[in-house]
Amino acid sequence: MIEITPTFLRQWPLPVPADGDKKARGNVLVIAGAAELPGAAMLAGVAALRAGAGRLRIGTCARNATALGLAIPEARVIGLPETEGGTLACAAATQLEDLAAEADAVLLGPGLAAELSVAAIAATMLEAARGTTFVFDAGAIKGLRGFAALLHRHQGRIIMTPHAGEMAGLMEMERGSVEADPARTATQAAHDLHAVVVLKGAQTIVSSAQHEAVVCRQGNVGLATSGSGDVLAGLIAGLAARGASAFVAACWGVYIHAKAGDHLARSMGPLGFLARELLWEIPGIMRETS
Repeated sequence: MIEITPTFLRQWPLPVPADGDKKARGNVLVIAGAAELPGAAMLAGVAALRAGAGRLRIGTCARNATALGLAIPEARVIGLPETEGGTLACAAATQLEDLAAEADAVLLGPGLAAELSVAAIAATMLEAARGTTFVFDAGAIKGLRGFAALLHRHQGRIIMTPHAGEMAGLMEMERGSVEADPARTATQAAHDLHAVVVLKGAQTIVSSAQHEAVVCRQGNVGLATSGSGDVLAGLIAGLAARGASAFVAACWGVYIHAKAGDHLARSMGPLGFLARELLWEIPGIMRETS
Protein backbone atom coordinates (compact mmCIF):
# COMPACT_ATOMS: atom_id res chain seq x y z
CA MET A 1 0.00 0.00 0.00
CA ILE A 2 1.26 3.48 -0.81
CA GLU A 3 2.47 5.40 2.25
CA ILE A 4 1.63 9.05 2.90
CA THR A 5 4.99 10.83 2.99
CA PRO A 6 6.13 14.37 2.16
CA THR A 7 7.13 13.14 -1.31
CA PHE A 8 3.65 11.72 -1.85
CA LEU A 9 1.96 14.89 -0.59
CA ARG A 10 4.03 17.16 -2.81
CA GLN A 11 2.38 15.50 -5.78
CA TRP A 12 -0.87 16.93 -4.38
CA PRO A 13 0.09 20.45 -3.22
CA LEU A 14 -2.29 22.42 -1.07
CA PRO A 15 -3.95 25.41 -2.73
CA VAL A 16 -2.23 28.70 -1.96
CA PRO A 17 -4.86 31.42 -1.47
CA ALA A 18 -4.57 34.44 -3.73
CA ASP A 19 -4.42 37.90 -2.21
CA GLY A 20 -7.79 38.90 -0.85
CA ASP A 21 -9.88 39.03 2.28
CA LYS A 22 -10.54 36.20 4.71
CA LYS A 23 -13.32 34.80 2.54
CA ALA A 24 -10.75 34.01 -0.15
CA ARG A 25 -9.11 31.56 2.28
CA GLY A 26 -12.32 29.62 2.77
CA ASN A 27 -15.28 29.54 5.13
CA VAL A 28 -15.66 26.70 7.64
CA LEU A 29 -18.78 25.79 9.56
CA VAL A 30 -18.16 23.51 12.56
CA ILE A 31 -21.26 21.97 14.18
CA ALA A 32 -20.09 20.38 17.37
CA GLY A 33 -20.14 20.23 21.13
CA ALA A 34 -22.87 18.74 23.28
CA ALA A 35 -23.50 20.46 26.62
CA GLU A 36 -20.83 18.42 28.40
CA LEU A 37 -18.29 18.56 25.55
CA PRO A 38 -17.88 22.18 24.42
CA GLY A 39 -14.13 21.62 24.14
CA ALA A 40 -14.66 19.40 21.10
CA ALA A 41 -16.02 22.39 19.19
CA MET A 42 -13.11 24.55 20.33
CA LEU A 43 -10.45 22.03 19.29
CA ALA A 44 -12.03 21.39 15.89
CA GLY A 45 -12.63 25.07 15.19
CA VAL A 46 -9.13 26.21 16.09
CA ALA A 47 -7.65 23.34 14.06
CA ALA A 48 -9.57 24.58 11.00
CA LEU A 49 -8.06 28.04 11.44
CA ARG A 50 -4.58 26.61 12.01
CA ALA A 51 -4.98 24.75 8.71
CA GLY A 52 -5.28 28.13 7.00
CA ALA A 53 -9.02 28.65 6.63
CA GLY A 54 -10.03 32.30 6.68
CA ARG A 55 -13.38 32.39 8.44
CA LEU A 56 -14.82 30.17 11.16
CA ARG A 57 -18.39 29.73 12.29
CA ILE A 58 -19.35 27.34 15.07
CA GLY A 59 -22.83 26.00 15.72
CA THR A 60 -23.15 24.51 19.19
CA CYS A 61 -25.58 23.97 22.06
CA ALA A 62 -26.99 27.29 23.18
CA ARG A 63 -25.69 26.99 26.74
CA ASN A 64 -22.10 26.73 25.41
CA ALA A 65 -22.17 29.60 22.93
CA THR A 66 -20.98 32.50 25.09
CA ALA A 67 -18.11 30.55 26.62
CA LEU A 68 -16.97 29.33 23.20
CA GLY A 69 -17.18 32.84 21.78
CA LEU A 70 -14.85 34.05 24.51
CA ALA A 71 -12.51 31.07 24.10
CA ILE A 72 -12.27 31.58 20.33
CA PRO A 73 -12.62 35.30 19.64
CA GLU A 74 -11.81 34.64 15.97
CA ALA A 75 -15.07 32.70 15.51
CA ARG A 76 -18.71 33.61 15.10
CA VAL A 77 -20.52 31.27 17.48
CA ILE A 78 -24.19 30.41 16.95
CA GLY A 79 -26.16 29.02 19.87
CA LEU A 80 -28.50 26.29 18.62
CA PRO A 81 -31.64 24.68 20.08
CA GLU A 82 -30.83 21.77 22.32
CA THR A 83 -32.61 18.92 24.02
CA GLU A 84 -33.06 18.53 27.76
CA GLY A 85 -30.29 15.96 27.60
CA GLY A 86 -27.88 18.57 26.27
CA THR A 87 -27.44 17.59 22.65
CA LEU A 88 -28.50 19.45 19.50
CA ALA A 89 -32.23 19.35 18.77
CA CYS A 90 -33.79 18.68 15.37
CA ALA A 91 -34.88 22.33 15.26
CA ALA A 92 -31.22 23.31 14.88
CA ALA A 93 -31.32 22.03 11.30
CA THR A 94 -33.37 24.97 10.00
CA GLN A 95 -30.90 27.49 11.49
CA LEU A 96 -28.01 25.72 9.80
CA GLU A 97 -29.32 25.45 6.24
CA ASP A 98 -28.17 28.87 5.05
CA LEU A 99 -24.89 28.68 6.96
CA ALA A 100 -24.11 25.32 5.37
CA ALA A 101 -24.94 26.62 1.91
CA GLU A 102 -22.52 29.54 2.41
CA ALA A 103 -19.67 27.39 3.72
CA ASP A 104 -16.83 25.94 1.67
CA ALA A 105 -16.52 23.11 4.21
CA VAL A 106 -18.85 21.86 6.93
CA LEU A 107 -17.76 19.66 9.83
CA LEU A 108 -20.47 17.87 11.80
CA GLY A 109 -20.01 15.58 14.78
CA PRO A 110 -17.20 16.34 17.25
CA GLY A 111 -18.50 16.05 20.78
CA LEU A 112 -21.92 14.85 19.63
CA ALA A 113 -23.52 11.45 20.23
CA ALA A 114 -25.16 9.38 17.50
CA GLU A 115 -28.66 10.82 18.02
CA LEU A 116 -31.56 10.94 15.57
CA SER A 117 -31.37 14.74 15.71
CA VAL A 118 -27.76 14.70 14.51
CA ALA A 119 -28.76 12.48 11.58
CA ALA A 120 -31.60 14.90 10.78
CA ILE A 121 -29.17 17.83 10.77
CA ALA A 122 -26.87 15.93 8.41
CA ALA A 123 -29.72 15.17 6.02
CA THR A 124 -30.96 18.78 6.02
CA MET A 125 -27.55 20.19 5.22
CA LEU A 126 -26.88 17.65 2.49
CA GLU A 127 -30.19 18.66 0.93
CA ALA A 128 -29.48 22.39 1.18
CA ALA A 129 -25.84 22.71 0.15
CA ARG A 130 -24.27 22.59 -3.30
CA GLY A 131 -20.52 22.52 -3.88
CA THR A 132 -19.72 22.25 -0.16
CA THR A 133 -17.30 19.67 1.22
CA PHE A 134 -18.69 17.80 4.23
CA VAL A 135 -16.62 16.19 6.98
CA PHE A 136 -18.52 13.79 9.23
CA ASP A 137 -17.00 12.78 12.55
CA ALA A 138 -17.99 10.98 15.77
CA GLY A 139 -21.76 11.08 16.36
CA ALA A 140 -22.52 12.10 12.79
CA ILE A 141 -21.09 8.93 11.24
CA LYS A 142 -23.39 6.07 12.23
CA GLY A 143 -26.54 7.41 10.57
CA LEU A 144 -24.93 8.08 7.20
CA ARG A 145 -25.61 4.63 5.78
CA GLY A 146 -29.26 5.60 5.40
CA PHE A 147 -28.36 8.61 3.24
CA ALA A 148 -26.55 6.87 0.39
CA ALA A 149 -28.57 8.68 -2.29
CA LEU A 150 -27.88 12.09 -0.73
CA LEU A 151 -24.20 11.26 -0.36
CA HIS A 152 -24.04 10.24 -4.00
CA ARG A 153 -25.28 13.70 -4.95
CA HIS A 154 -22.20 15.14 -3.23
CA GLN A 155 -19.85 12.49 -4.62
CA GLY A 156 -16.25 13.59 -4.30
CA ARG A 157 -17.04 16.08 -1.49
CA ILE A 158 -17.77 13.75 1.43
CA ILE A 159 -15.19 12.83 4.09
CA MET A 160 -15.77 10.48 7.02
CA THR A 161 -13.34 10.06 9.92
CA PRO A 162 -14.34 6.95 11.93
CA HIS A 163 -12.28 4.92 14.34
CA ALA A 164 -12.74 1.15 14.24
CA GLY A 165 -15.77 1.14 16.55
CA GLU A 166 -17.56 3.83 14.58
CA MET A 167 -16.73 2.05 11.34
CA ALA A 168 -18.23 -1.14 12.73
CA GLY A 169 -21.45 0.71 13.50
CA LEU A 170 -21.52 2.37 10.10
CA MET A 171 -20.94 -0.86 8.19
CA GLU A 172 -23.01 -3.04 10.54
CA MET A 173 -20.17 -5.44 11.26
CA GLU A 174 -18.09 -6.53 14.22
CA ARG A 175 -15.26 -4.30 15.38
CA GLY A 176 -12.89 -7.27 15.19
CA SER A 177 -13.65 -7.66 11.50
CA VAL A 178 -12.79 -4.00 10.90
CA GLU A 179 -9.51 -4.34 12.76
CA ALA A 180 -8.64 -7.57 10.95
CA ASP A 181 -8.62 -5.86 7.53
CA PRO A 182 -8.91 -2.08 7.89
CA ALA A 183 -7.88 -1.30 4.30
CA ARG A 184 -10.53 -3.55 2.82
CA THR A 185 -13.20 -2.18 5.15
CA ALA A 186 -12.31 1.44 4.41
CA THR A 187 -12.33 0.78 0.68
CA GLN A 188 -15.72 -0.93 0.86
CA ALA A 189 -17.19 1.97 2.83
CA ALA A 190 -15.73 4.49 0.40
CA HIS A 191 -17.39 2.76 -2.55
CA ASP A 192 -20.70 2.12 -0.79
CA LEU A 193 -21.07 5.68 0.48
CA HIS A 194 -19.34 7.65 -2.28
CA ALA A 195 -16.94 9.15 0.25
CA VAL A 196 -13.34 9.58 1.24
CA VAL A 197 -12.94 7.42 4.34
CA VAL A 198 -10.30 8.12 6.97
CA LEU A 199 -10.17 5.00 9.13
CA LYS A 200 -8.24 6.04 12.22
CA GLY A 201 -5.91 3.69 14.05
CA ALA A 202 -2.27 2.98 14.84
CA GLN A 203 -1.86 3.15 11.07
CA THR A 204 -4.55 5.35 9.52
CA ILE A 205 -6.04 4.38 6.15
CA VAL A 206 -7.37 6.90 3.63
CA SER A 207 -9.54 5.41 0.91
CA SER A 208 -11.80 6.73 -1.84
CA ALA A 209 -13.59 5.36 -4.87
CA GLN A 210 -11.30 7.35 -7.16
CA HIS A 211 -7.91 6.61 -5.59
CA GLU A 212 -5.98 3.62 -4.34
CA ALA A 213 -6.04 3.34 -0.56
CA VAL A 214 -3.04 4.91 1.17
CA VAL A 215 -1.69 4.56 4.70
CA CYS A 216 -0.07 6.91 7.21
CA ARG A 217 2.51 5.16 9.38
CA GLN A 218 3.59 8.31 11.23
CA GLY A 219 2.28 9.12 14.69
CA ASN A 220 2.51 7.45 18.07
CA VAL A 221 0.44 6.22 21.00
CA GLY A 222 0.41 9.69 22.54
CA LEU A 223 -2.16 10.69 19.92
CA ALA A 224 -4.63 8.27 21.52
CA THR A 225 -5.92 10.95 23.86
CA SER A 226 -9.15 12.86 24.42
CA GLY A 227 -9.74 15.51 21.76
CA SER A 228 -7.14 14.26 19.29
CA GLY A 229 -9.79 13.16 16.79
CA ASP A 230 -11.51 16.55 17.06
CA VAL A 231 -8.27 18.23 16.04
CA LEU A 232 -7.90 15.89 13.06
CA ALA A 233 -11.46 16.48 11.86
CA GLY A 234 -11.11 20.26 12.13
CA LEU A 235 -7.75 20.18 10.37
CA ILE A 236 -9.20 18.26 7.43
CA ALA A 237 -12.18 20.64 7.23
CA GLY A 238 -9.88 23.66 7.21
CA LEU A 239 -7.77 22.25 4.39
CA ALA A 240 -10.92 21.47 2.40
CA ALA A 241 -12.19 25.01 2.93
CA ARG A 242 -8.95 26.32 1.42
CA GLY A 243 -9.84 24.47 -1.77
CA ALA A 244 -8.15 21.09 -1.43
CA SER A 245 -10.12 18.16 -2.81
CA ALA A 246 -11.60 15.75 -0.28
CA PHE A 247 -8.89 13.13 -0.86
CA VAL A 248 -6.05 15.66 -0.73
CA ALA A 249 -7.44 17.35 2.41
CA ALA A 250 -7.76 13.95 4.09
CA CYS A 251 -4.21 12.83 3.21
CA TRP A 252 -2.60 16.11 4.26
CA GLY A 253 -4.69 16.31 7.42
CA VAL A 254 -3.84 12.79 8.52
CA TYR A 255 -0.12 13.33 7.92
CA ILE A 256 0.05 16.75 9.62
CA HIS A 257 -1.85 15.43 12.64
CA ALA A 258 0.45 12.41 12.95
CA LYS A 259 3.62 14.49 12.58
CA ALA A 260 2.34 16.95 15.19
CA GLY A 261 2.15 14.02 17.58
CA ASP A 262 5.68 12.96 16.67
CA HIS A 263 7.01 16.48 17.27
CA LEU A 264 5.40 16.60 20.70
CA ALA A 265 6.61 13.10 21.57
CA ARG A 266 10.18 14.25 20.94
CA SER A 267 9.90 17.57 22.77
CA MET A 268 7.68 16.52 25.70
CA GLY A 269 7.72 12.73 25.90
CA PRO A 270 5.69 9.95 24.28
CA LEU A 271 2.76 10.23 26.71
CA GLY A 272 1.08 13.16 28.39
CA PHE A 273 0.87 15.82 25.69
CA LEU A 274 -2.60 17.25 25.15
CA ALA A 275 -4.78 17.51 22.08
CA ARG A 276 -4.75 21.30 22.33
CA GLU A 277 -0.96 21.25 22.04
CA LEU A 278 -1.22 19.64 18.61
CA LEU A 279 -2.75 22.89 17.34
CA TRP A 280 0.48 24.87 17.70
CA GLU A 281 2.37 22.38 15.53
CA ILE A 282 0.10 22.56 12.47
CA PRO A 283 1.40 25.67 10.62
CA GLY A 284 5.05 24.69 10.92
CA ILE A 285 4.46 21.15 9.67
CA MET A 286 2.51 22.49 6.68
CA ARG A 287 5.40 24.79 5.88
CA GLU A 288 8.10 22.14 6.16
CA THR A 289 6.10 19.59 4.15
CA SER A 290 5.05 21.86 1.28
